[in-house]
Amino acid sequence: MTEKALILDEKAIARAITRISFEIIERNKGAKDLCILGIMSRGKELALRIAEKISSIENIQVPTGALDISPYRDDRSCDADLSDVPFSVTGKKVVLVDDVIYTGRTARAAIDAVFALGRPQLINLAVLIDRGHRELPIRADYVGKNLPTSREETVRVQVKELDGVDAVSILE
Repeated sequence: MTEKALILDEKAIARAITRISFEIIERNKGAKDLCILGIMSRGKELALRIAEKISSIENIQVPTGALDISPYRDDRSCDADLSDVPFSVTGKKVVLVDDVIYTGRTARAAIDAVFALGRPQLINLAVLIDRGHRELPIRADYVGKNLPTSREETVRVQVKELDGVDAVSILE
């Protein structure tokens, strides 16, 4: 696959993370009872960045974890659960973080995974990229960038922690 277009560079991703963080604070009237769960793998890295930004703004530590949705997928079977959620989600305002929302199936699996951990007060979804093409009635509450794409295109999100660079590209 070749890169068709660079959509977000490092600075644009940082701005999107900052905006999403402020929107989360505003909608939740602060960071009280807030926790953030990143959907593995790149959602985890983005969740850590959002939590760090919220913590610096609100001067409160926001519990953050990593959610492995593999055992909750409807298109493949997996018994191993690599989630790392070192706190209870019961009664919390949970923000799920993912890199891209496409069909909505990953978000549905993530919701199932959260309910397997406890009963949160509410669940919101934050994504860096919303590319459309839903197959389920799921929408993101916080979006870094809406990016209409064709089904033939691929959106590649790269994060420094895993890929050595921060970038969002369309591949063809």
